Amino acid sequence: MPAFLQSTIEDLKVQRGKVRDVYDFGDRLLFIATDRISAFDRILPTGIPDKGRILTKLSEMWFDLLEIDNHFLSMALDELPLPDSIDKSELEGRSMIVRKTEVVPIECVVRGYLAGSGWKEYQQSQSVCGIQLPAGLQNCSKLPEPIFTPATKAEMGDHDENISFEVMCDKVGVELSEKLRELSKQIYQTAAEYALTRGIIIADTKFEFGIVDGDLILIDEVLTPDSSRFWPVELYEPGKNQPSFDKQFVRDWLETTDWDKNSTPPELPDEIVAKTREKYIDAYHKLVDKPFEWAMA
Repeated sequence: MPAFLQSTIEDLKVQRGKVRDVYDFGDRLLFIATDRISAFDRILPTGIPDKGRILTKLSEMWFDLLEIDNHFLSMALDELPLPDSIDKSELEGRSMIVRKTEVVPIECVVRGYLAGSGWKEYQQSQSVCGIQLPAGLQNCSKLPEPIFTPATKAEMGDHDENISFEVMCDKVGVELSEKLRELSKQIYQTAAEYALTRGIIIADTKFEFGIVDGDLILIDEVLTPDSSRFWPVELYEPGKNQPSFDKQFVRDWLETTDWDKNSTPPELPDEIVAKTREKYIDAYHKLVDKPFEWAMA
């Protein structure tokens, strides 16, 4: 089963991100989630079959569940004037028609648990992005309350950079920053409570927002294994790294290689690809509570 790594639509310009190919249709955009996977801010040469469909269908579920203004319009490709020559079957299930917005250039990260770069920073300063935390926390400890730790949105090939809330205010203004902080924490809390009923801990996640007619709306993907850390509730044990339903599995494998994280990444072995796909599908099954319809394709 080949991975879908790149879309091409005749006579249309495309903007390619780490995972998504984006086509402009005036006041609407077509987001196509490919099966590309990135780690350490580098696109890997090996894709994960069906990953783009899983991300898209999960985002669709969350947009509906959260009941918050967002950019999602439809997954019906027939609503766009696409060339007759295009193979729509390749794009089905991985495509979203969305509203065009003025993108806020900040990654809105919310952490409910101490992991990843947050844990590394805590060990050095007992803080994360300038937020002081209690002493004695362990790797993957649950935080007393979720914290908002923004980051810059990196250009292709660059690294996202954690910033303090004060730096965020300097970049986009105090009023907007405060709105984004409260809205991000609110969305995280709602999603985390739902996920717990499905057997998943959302340790942290990142949101992106845009502005349409002066209103903030949720954009991009939301609460997927690419943008979040998902841990199984029944195996949670603070003090060590957790098993996960996200691409941390791929990061962990890369850490066992001699890749320097700056040169061309290595190909993923077949077993790593298969296991990663399985983890993403498991996350879908748990959160959506129905079979992934392409799982046996």
